[in-house]
Amino acid sequence: MRIFIAAVAVAMLAGCVSPSDLRTNTPTVSATTKKEPKKYALCVFPHWQDARSEATMSETENGYRLVIGAMQLTDELLEINKTSNGSSVVFYQRSAWAPGVGRTAIEAAVRNCL
Repeated sequence: MRIFIAAVAVAMLAGCVSPSDLRTNTPTVSATTKKEPKKYALCVFPHWQDARSEATMSETENGYRLVIGAMQLTDELLEINKTSNGSSVVFYQRSAWAPGVGRTAIEAAVRNCL
């Protein structure tokens, strides 16, 4: 029984995807905008919350990070960093081809707010 529980625990940990793990994927969107990081983040974030209530936004050293995830899986990651002319925007998805709740609206917000 202990071996079974240990195997289940290892399998659950193997399924975890952190924001750092997503950065190893090819970005779905990589762009620049003339908007300051805060202004761009405040444009995107309400749309993300409408699409998926578990969306979070945090301030970073150089801008903002928006994350959507559930059950130890990060599904979407948006990094917004200050540049001399505005912001750089990099959007990652766990499985860009996989259907998911609000996926179309989430990507559309990233593009439409540019």
